[in-house]
Amino acid sequence: MSTKSVFAGISFSTLLILAVALLVACLTPASAQNTPSGRAVLIHGLGLEFAQNAPTPGTAPDDTGYRLGSGDRVHIIVFGQNNLTGDYQVDGSGMLQFPLIGQVHAGGMTAAELQQAIMSKLSPDYIRNPSVSVEVMNYRPFFIVGEVNKAGSYPYVSGMTVLSAVALAGGFTYRAKDNAYKISRLENGQRVTLGANNDTPVLPGDIITIPERFF
Repeated sequence: MSTKSVFAGISFSTLLILAVALLVACLTPASAQNTPSGRAVLIHGLGLEFAQNAPTPGTAPDDTGYRLGSGDRVHIIVFGQNNLTGDYQVDGSGMLQFPLIGQVHAGGMTAAELQQAIMSKLSPDYIRNPSVSVEVMNYRPFFIVGEVNKAGSYPYVSGMTVLSAVALAGGFTYRAKDNAYKISRLENGQRVTLGANNDTPVLPGDIITIPERFF
């Protein structure tokens, strides 16, 4: 019997259902694991949709020890006070403007320290026994200079390495020394310079320098 005669008596809708069922069967094992891109496949009935997984911490800063700096954005919740709850940014001088209490010097503080500082300023003059939560929402950008095609500042992404930072900056120039770099980083209030390679983790506020090679 020819292939043509086999399918002659099957309606288009039946063929469509068979095709979808086959596709679901093929994708079902993937629903329990992540794809390389970091997305998980979810199957609902015969429909397919994609959901972004929460980012793996990897080399991201540990929020419990991460010290805030200019450009960081935090989400502050004052429980029971919706007019005070919201997103706030640390400005260029390390200050954060907060309702009622005015400026708070957030630069150099951890989220927990900022939380305590806000609570102490709110109590007792404005709110009795305030309950405050602080979460880092967006980290300050990093900078890359030297022998890359598009030097400048870029948003920090969790798990970044020097090589992925170079890719964001348009790649190396033909003059780049592509196996030894420098990172200027703020540690304990002091800026230090560290040696780096392609796999060195990048942190918020880092200044990456790609040197020129000598021929």
